[in-house]
Amino acid sequence: MAHSGKRPSVHAIPPDTELARLIQQSQLDFELDFFAAILQNAPNYIEVLRSQAKNLALKGLHAESLQIDERWVSLRPADPLAYYNLACSYAVLKQSEQAIRTLRKAVEHGYRDFRHIREDRDFDSIRKDPRFRALLREFENR
Repeated sequence: MAHSGKRPSVHAIPPDTELARLIQQSQLDFELDFFAAILQNAPNYIEVLRSQAKNLALKGLHAESLQIDERWVSLRPADPLAYYNLACSYAVLKQSEQAIRTLRKAVEHGYRDFRHIREDRDFDSIRKDPRFRALLREFENR
């Protein structure tokens, strides 16, 4: 039988099938499901944890993203990026005390992109906090 080269119409796919669900799913939702499945089998897979936390935050699921970031820090307690992302999660959730304390740990562990810190919208809730500005001044002058 000759192949016409045409794809089957999306409308020809029964709406109650897994294929129909996947076609309608956004890339972000696909990645959330995909990474969740990986983490069920490999809960300490750092690269997947990092991607999952980012995707959860993009989806607006900040409390869930915070949980992933906390796990990442517990697995990599010397990783400045893990602390940075955790600080972002705290700040987005308006937990300013934890955000500033965790951002300090990120910088103490070597995070040095101060321009990014100053521009990162995740820190909008703490940007005017004198402790935030003092932290940046303290480390930028070192």
